[in-house]
Amino acid sequence: MPLLDKLQKDMVAAMKAKEELKLGTIRMVKTALMKEKVDSMKELDEAAEMRILNMLLKQRRESVEMYRQGGREEQAAREEAEIAIIEAYMPEMATEEEIGAAIEAALAETGATTVKQMGLVMKAAQAQLAGKRVDGRALSEQVKARLSA
Repeated sequence: MPLLDKLQKDMVAAMKAKEELKLGTIRMVKTALMKEKVDSMKELDEAAEMRILNMLLKQRRESVEMYRQGGREEQAAREEAEIAIIEAYMPEMATEEEIGAAIEAALAETGATTVKQMGLVMKAAQAQLAGKRVDGRALSEQVKARLSA
């Protein structure tokens, strides 16, 4: 089922269940996806949908950090709840073993040995992990550690 259809179905269910937080979050996600669809003037593919969801997650994580620094724990908790709702629409996270295996395969594929070749390894590792959700910063740190070792 396409993501927009799933969001619509879940939005109706949230309305019936009177779940305000979930309803608001789903509306926000749907709006972001529809805006991108209108701006690009074509249907969204899965990669574009995931890019938008990742952008929304990043915004929420930054907000949580800012609210915590400002001593606004209630707002931080609300943002974390929104993160959980958004993550439910994303593929599962890649495990440490899968990431390690992807890095090893990428190193073998590219033949990279120095940190200067990190971009090639990152691209190959991300291709290996297609269909899984990966924290880019964590992947980058692991690739850098592996190349500098």
